[in-house]
Amino acid sequence: MIDRFNIAADILNLDESIRQKLQRPEKQIVVNFAITLDNGTIQNFEGYRVIHNTALGPSKGGIRYDLAVNLDEVKALAAWMTWKSAVTGIPFGGAKGGIICDPRTLSKSELEKITRAYTKALADIFGPEKDVPAPDMGTGPDEMGWLMDEFSLVHGKTIHAVVTGKHLHSGGSLGRVEATGRGVSIITLLALQKLRLRPARSTVAIQGFGNVGLHSALFLFEKGLKVVAVSDVSEAFYNPDGLNIPELILYYNLNNKSIKGYPNSVAIKHEELLLLDIDVLIPAAKEDVITQKNANAIRAKIIVEGANGPVSSDADKILHDNNVLVVPDILANAGGVTVSYFEWLQNSLLESWRIHQINTRLEDILEKGFETVFRIALKHNVTPRIAAYVIALQKVADTQSVKEVALEAPKYRQN
Repeated sequence: MIDRFNIAADILNLDESIRQKLQRPEKQIVVNFAITLDNGTIQNFEGYRVIHNTALGPSKGGIRYDLAVNLDEVKALAAWMTWKSAVTGIPFGGAKGGIICDPRTLSKSELEKITRAYTKALADIFGPEKDVPAPDMGTGPDEMGWLMDEFSLVHGKTIHAVVTGKHLHSGGSLGRVEATGRGVSIITLLALQKLRLRPARSTVAIQGFGNVGLHSALFLFEKGLKVVAVSDVSEAFYNPDGLNIPELILYYNLNNKSIKGYPNSVAIKHEELLLLDIDVLIPAAKEDVITQKNANAIRAKIIVEGANGPVSSDADKILHDNNVLVVPDILANAGGVTVSYFEWLQNSLLESWRIHQINTRLEDILEKGFETVFRIALKHNVTPRIAAYVIALQKVADTQSVKEVALEAPKYRQN
């Protein structure tokens, strides 16, 4: 994140004080709390909440439950949220949170206790006008509902807008679950159009079959693309004639959320999926899967980053030199934060929008963001990734400067 930040900051000749300010989070909170497990033992947990920047609005970002959660990771993800909101024009800043735990080994009641304890510890940090959490790895609508309920109990009234990604009956929004995947598919179609490739004749491989990968695959299948390969942690599959995605999703849901053993395809190595001769590659699993080591072997014409940071900074130049169009994560997977913004708006305005309204607005915002990124890339002769950072940094830096001038203005006593 810092590598790309510095390139964009140099292009903008960013003032050194602003540069340093935007490289560091506004707040870093570490909380420790204990809960009683189902077996009666007491266990301590450590959690984090990092607020990177609030110049454009309340900070916004997910909470992940994972054993690998650490403060540096949370800081980087919080900064990514700042740039993601800025590049799409969403009036939010960036934040991220996490708890060090393995949600797969915890019961539902234990997860609820952890969520409520974490919320109580951060009750003064969260708030609809201050910091708005959302789901991330290892969390979902249940955790967001518990967070909203606990926050509401602490403040003595129901406050739906404190969190997004809730169940519909708790004030959630239509379209939120599939929003990131739908956004990835919208961006993929725009990228194909940019290279004058027809969707009906285009092939795609998707690494990762969680929420983002699954919905990306489904929407692209419905638009006529041939999805020839998918993978999850258990297995990777390839079918040159294209996979039947609705059938695969049904198998996945009946097979304990795993594609392992899917019959109508050939199993391949996970790393082989990244190197297939295809039109579009969507890494939607984890960070740093395309690096200096394998970037030269990538044969896809387009990479659309469904995950955060799947292409390492040392691979950027190699891919650019090989004429691979990389649509950066802060644009490609911004569908989630966009529909989160819609949920926050609906909660704040006491409204409920129809799905057509949500999808149309999402498409408008992402199309505008895509066109702006490519216009700036052309203007500065840089990659779309650096162009996205230039746009985001410019917005945040300008707003930050105005706010700081206002704070430093002399205060005169009224007569």
